[in-house]
Amino acid sequence: MAAKDNVKGYLNDAAPEQCFWVNNGPILKNLEELANALMQMNDDTFRHHVNNNKNDFSSWVNDVIGDKKLANELLSSKTKISAAKKVVTRLGSLKKKAG
Repeated sequence: MAAKDNVKGYLNDAAPEQCFWVNNGPILKNLEELANALMQMNDDTFRHHVNNNKNDFSSWVNDVIGDKKLANELLSSKTKISAAKKVVTRLGSLKKKAG
């Protein structure tokens, strides 16, 4: 289980230079924005970031946000709906743990 300090860190905004730039879309600072962007994203944009060669969302969550658990879960997401559900579920869990 993640320490409470880590949990709160996962909910923080990324530094400006570490934000996620969605292809032809918004610039994301945190997991909440990622969840919202995934729900509104078109399939072509999702496939630009997630395909057989890469998963940009998983990489960003792992490398910038630091949430290894969610990053691993996102690796198995092949659709934007699946990815969005995983981020929303994880957000709920993190918010509950953070108090």
